[in-house]
Amino acid sequence: MSPQAGFVLKDEICPRLVSAIPNSVLCVGSEDHKELIQDGITMAARMLDRVESQGKLGTITASNIAYYTIQHLKTGRRGNGSSSVDVLGSSTQLNGSARLNSLQEVVSESESGDEIFELQDVISSDSEDPAIQASRKMDWDSFMSSLSKIELMVVECLSSGKTLREAGRSVGRSDSSMQGYRKKLALKIIEFMGVDILKDIAQLPGWKIGLNCERDWLACRADRRK
Repeated sequence: MSPQAGFVLKDEICPRLVSAIPNSVLCVGSEDHKELIQDGITMAARMLDRVESQGKLGTITASNIAYYTIQHLKTGRRGNGSSSVDVLGSSTQLNGSARLNSLQEVVSESESGDEIFELQDVISSDSEDPAIQASRKMDWDSFMSSLSKIELMVVECLSSGKTLREAGRSVGRSDSSMQGYRKKLALKIIEFMGVDILKDIAQLPGWKIGLNCERDWLACRADRRK
């Protein structure tokens, strides 16, 4: 870049970028406008050098270069490049392909407000939310209190690993009778807890499903490269 082009950058382009970028370009993630101004000056310098090498320095004005620099910044281009596949890239987040969240982001809090749960607490723990465990136990206790003695015995036998035949022998009931009690229990559970109870119990948290899908996709991509 010649001294003449340097003066154009310093005296005409930089002031335009400093005044326009804070009002027209959105920050992405942890960016701030000072950083965007630095990126804009870097991009304008490259653009100005390319214009000068083509012999168009007098044809393309400083306002043209400042305008197109700002347009590039709006689309997510930065001084160190632009990527549409980098999940942390500005352009990737602007077009909605990825979203960057802080691990300190609050995802839930107690009703009293005394305890909060951040995103890092949810991801780092494989256990269920204590509130969900407590509510599930309350539902189960309420359901068990509505059963007869023979139905309670069937539940206890099955949960301890025994068979219906063993449970029937202990109370003098036939296998067909025990099968009838088992079907009645299944209907009562569906009526009390809903038809989706088995699906809800087996379903993983949404964030875990997303991570597993991403790992599978990366593994498949690695296999395809081989």
